[in-house]
Amino acid sequence: MNKDTLTGNLASAAAYTIFGLNIVFTKDITNSGLFGPFALFALRAFGAASLFWLLSAFTPPEKIQKGDWWKIALASFIGFFLVQISFLVGIRKATAIDCSIISALSPVMTMLVAAVAIKEPITLPKACGVGLSFAGILFLILTSYHGGGASSTTPAGVILLVVNSLSFAVYLGAFKPLISRYSVVTFMKWVFVFCLIYNLPLSFGEIFSIDWSLVSGKLYFEIWYLVFMATFVSYFLIPYGQKRVRPTIVGMYSYLQPFLAAVVSIISGLDVLTWTKVAATVLIVLGVVMVNRSRARQE
Repeated sequence: MNKDTLTGNLASAAAYTIFGLNIVFTKDITNSGLFGPFALFALRAFGAASLFWLLSAFTPPEKIQKGDWWKIALASFIGFFLVQISFLVGIRKATAIDCSIISALSPVMTMLVAAVAIKEPITLPKACGVGLSFAGILFLILTSYHGGGASSTTPAGVILLVVNSLSFAVYLGAFKPLISRYSVVTFMKWVFVFCLIYNLPLSFGEIFSIDWSLVSGKLYFEIWYLVFMATFVSYFLIPYGQKRVRPTIVGMYSYLQPFLAAVVSIISGLDVLTWTKVAATVLIVLGVVMVNRSRARQE
């Protein structure tokens, strides 16, 4: 594994580790009843846009090619706005276990989208690797305790969560050539500007209805984590990883989220370590290794 591949893997793993911890915080924020999904996304988009534009003042300026503006706008809608809104609304309409199972389909979808969009070959090792990790994560989900979530899953919840997984798979699989043309800072500062344009008309009512006097110190910390770590830092790391490793590999790291949920449950005493969890972890790791070693398009 060369240096670029290693740093790409580390960046993707770090981003999804942040996402995994963020699920706990986001659930707590939404359970407070103080923030609607559009208001929450507005905070994320405004905070991230401000930070990326501030960072861009210290980086060399880049000119966006004329034909790329609509592609960046589309990437922003599919990979960020649609992903976040479908998740924030869908998680309220599905049980935690159903949410985890549907989310586990994302790497499978990413592999198929990448095969169509950028002609990334579906080799036998890659297909077996994705299949192994999917089996491992499904095994982990079904044998672990996951609290929270809705009391039952509605059809709307299933549709929204499928949209969430599919839209991020399309983003990872179809927009790699676009992302590779620009620095992470340049790309992301415009992505979040478009996110604000999409979201603000829908979020005004929710934003002005927030009673900030009821927001506790704990919620302020969780909002800081949501905006800074789970939006600014993680969405800096994902394009960085996308430039250096194949879309399917980036998508595979989404399996860290339910894995981390199981680890947190074990540490907090809500679950126990069993041989089934060890076996599931081995399957997940073997799958990621197989996908990393599979043949890339240029090879």
